[in-house]
Amino acid sequence: MTDHLPIRPPELGVWNLELLTWHFPAGRQTLRVMSSSFDRPEIPATGIMADLDEEDRRLLGDYGEFLPVHPDQLLIREGGEQDSLYFVISGLLHVHTDTKDKRTFVARVGAGETLGEVNLFDPAAASASVTAKEFSQVWKANRADLEEFAKGYPAAAARLMAGLLSEMSKRLRRMNEKLATREAEAAFQSFWS
Repeated sequence: MTDHLPIRPPELGVWNLELLTWHFPAGRQTLRVMSSSFDRPEIPATGIMADLDEEDRRLLGDYGEFLPVHPDQLLIREGGEQDSLYFVISGLLHVHTDTKDKRTFVARVGAGETLGEVNLFDPAAASASVTAKEFSQVWKANRADLEEFAKGYPAAAARLMAGLLSEMSKRLRRMNEKLATREAEAAFQSFWS
């Protein structure tokens, strides 16, 4: 693999495929590209999108929006209106709750993971904030976007919903395991106190 595309517009610059950035001549600004596609971002076949074929993912991308999220940028504000599903394409985000005196870390969310699934079905205020820890790429769609996708592509939408329900089920099981472990630890401690 070469470091640069063999064809480039004269006097404009050159693509560096390793860094996915555009370098301008004469020390001008560097521009970040959101995915390996040069014409538009792409939804990868990971997480809830794993069972969708390439064409389904390309079509689905048209029913939402791709968002660049910069380090320390707030994506979701605790208590704010939240009615969308977020699929992390790349990067790392932290889920946290904030009080006047303290920030409590809740979860780390990376590529292939989702946020906002519950509010997609039961819109309410966000129960936590989400902040990027590094440059991240996120695809966002609200319920109306996904309903439109389902009308046009019902089989693909069914595979997407199956992936979403599978992910939500895994999270619920992990939460149950954590609660059971905490209860067992508390019972053990009270037995010896």
